[in-house]
Order: sequence, then structure tokens, then C-alpha cells
Amino acid sequence: MTKLIPYEDLRQYSKVLIGALELQRKNSFENRDIVIIKYDNLASPLAEALFALLIERHLHPVMETALTPAMKAELYINSSYGQLTFFPPGKSELYETARGVIRIHAPEEVGTMSKIDPLSIMANKKASNNFRQRIEKRKLHGSLAWTECVYPTQALADKSGLSLEEYTTKMMRACYLNMPSPASEWKNISAQTSEIAHWLSSMNIKTIRMQSELCDLYFAPGENRKWQGSNGGNIPSYEVYISPDYRTVNGYYFADIPTLYLDRMIYGINLEFSDGIAVRATAMGGEKFLLDQLRADGGARRVGEFSITDSRLSRVDHFMSQTILDENFGGQFGSCHIALGQSLVETFAGPPEMLDKPFMDALGFNTSALHWDLVNTEDKTITAILADGKQKTIYEKGSFKV
Repeated sequence: MTKLIPYEDLRQYSKVLIGALELQRKNSFENRDIVIIKYDNLASPLAEALFALLIERHLHPVMETALTPAMKAELYINSSYGQLTFFPPGKSELYETARGVIRIHAPEEVGTMSKIDPLSIMANKKASNNFRQRIEKRKLHGSLAWTECVYPTQALADKSGLSLEEYTTKMMRACYLNMPSPASEWKNISAQTSEIAHWLSSMNIKTIRMQSELCDLYFAPGENRKWQGSNGGNIPSYEVYISPDYRTVNGYYFADIPTLYLDRMIYGINLEFSDGIAVRATAMGGEKFLLDQLRADGGARRVGEFSITDSRLSRVDHFMSQTILDENFGGQFGSCHIALGQSLVETFAGPPEMLDKPFMDALGFNTSALHWDLVNTEDKTITAILADGKQKTIYEKGSFKV
């Protein structure tokens, strides 16, 4: 794996990731700030390059390796309930003092957890709900920056129908690593998507309608909302997104590329919404798992995000078996995606400290342990209906109509 990506490209990738953290921070990193690098074993070459760059920046890198597939199998199959829901001492304190987190996804296997009871996975996940809520609060207030990325593996390539070399080339191109200054490219993308987000937020939009051959979905953005551009939360990311008032979502939505969630590949998800609730859900493959997830909690059948990707920015043109890449699909017609479950509170237009649970409920921000992105890549038209009744096409043929 050490020769898969040349070291200089790994250095450039590392600069992009540190730059992604800096995009989210109100102030620059200071000497001796803690940055956590959580990575899968196969991502060691990138983790090593990141470690070296953080040392050069006089920061404190803290390394955290993710569980291997064998470890996950032991945990989800052979552990007691106490072991399954155990939360390690010291982890909260570490993340409370950290100023940045970089998560590198490089799975050794894809789909091998498909026979494990998803209830075991969800029980393990729920045990850290309070921890994740504190993390989200720190991110919202700007005291913790967090970014996630992908390192190519044979498992990802196989699941995507590509050779490892083809997958690596496509991933590097998607991250602009073939450009002279990738970090500068991502600053430009962030500026462009932020400009589009400001344009959308400046309109007095009452309803958004997305239409394609297999979709007809409409909703109200909601009160006290703002659109968000790519802010470094993922690399790559070219999206412009909002968390709509979930109570207003109606119509039909079809995810035309597969989705990988909890290590399960689900195909051809078709949803019908009525007054904010998914009242019908089918899938061409994995329907039982889909229905089980929709029963996970009270917010799982509601929409927490609507996102749009411009094909002129995105370099993702193939299914990549990783949501970070697939939710940013460009291709000929760009893409959009909805997320079932948790709303993204950074799309609240007011001061973060105002957004407590009762206020979230009053504004139609959804709450759920689920956040599942479902992507549509069809040729589509997205129309905004303004407060004065006029209609404005905001997206067509894969591009924003700025």
C-alpha cells in the first residue's frame, strides 16, 4: 500500500485535510493544539504523512486506530450487553481538549457485516449518543473542527467494479490531488459553494420543488434557515445543502445509485412522503434492512437534509462505494441527495446557543440517531417558489442557475 499513492501526493492530501480543519475554525491552530487522527489500518501511509505534517506545524497528533473487521465481529456477535455498550474512560476528556479530528476511512472489507443483527450495531452506537451530542455542540460553536476522507482499498475498488489503480486515480482526481496546489483548489471550491449558498439564502424561498423522471419532491426550507456550502467537513465535498422543515416534505424520491449504510449495500430505494413522514418505502435490494432502519426511532422516517451538487465542480463520476464520495456525485447531470434522520444544525440562521431541543422541534429540525444519505443522479430541475408567488429555476442540467 505504501506505493499506491506517492509520498508527495500524500503530503498534498495531508495539507488539504489540515486546510479543511482550518476552514471551520474561527482562529488558527496554536502550538501544542491536539489533533486526533482516527484511521483504519490500511490508511497508515496517509496517517503517517499527516502525523509528520502536524509535527512540522508544532501540533500534537494523537493516533486512534479503528476496529478491524474481526474486532467488529467479536464485538457485535460475542460480547455481552455490557461490553457492547461500554464507553472507554478518558475518551470524552481527550475529545473535549482536542482542537481537530481527521477520520480516514479505508475499509479492509465491505459488506461483511451484512449478516450481523443491526440491533447490535445500533445498541453500540446509542451508547455513545451523549458523547456525539457534545462533539456536535463543540463543532457548532467552532471549538472543534472535524473532517473525514477516504483512502483507496481493494475492497472499495471491488465493490465499485474498478481495479485498485482505477479507483485510486478516480479518488485522487475527486480530491483535486492531480492539481499543482490541491489545498488552494479546495479553498476556491469552498468560496464558490459559499457564494451559491448565500445566493439561495438571500431569496425569500417558500417552497423548493425537485423534479426528475422518478422524483417529484417538494418542501419548505423553513424559518431561521440558511444554506451551507462546503466547509471542510468532508474531502471531497462540493455540495450546497439545507435542513428543511421536515414537516413540509411531500412527494416521491428515488435513490438511483446504491447506498452503503452500516456495511449493508441497499439498491433502488423508493420513498413516498406525506406531511413530513415516509409513508411508503421500498427497495430493489435490502428492503427489510431499510424498513428496520425506518423504525429505529421517531425521526428515522423524516428528512434531515437536502443537498445539491453542481457537476461543474464535482469530479466524482462513478459509484465509489463510500458515501463521502457518492453523495458528491457529479457526472453529466450533477446530483442531489436527501438524508433520512438527523438535521444539520449548522443550517440554523441564528446564534447556536439558541437552538435547544424545544426550539429545534418548533422550527421543524429533525432529531434522530440516523443520518442516511440517499443520492439521485438523474437529469433534474429544481425550482424555488418565492414569497411573492414567482417561480425561479435554481438548478437545471446539472448546474446552479446563478
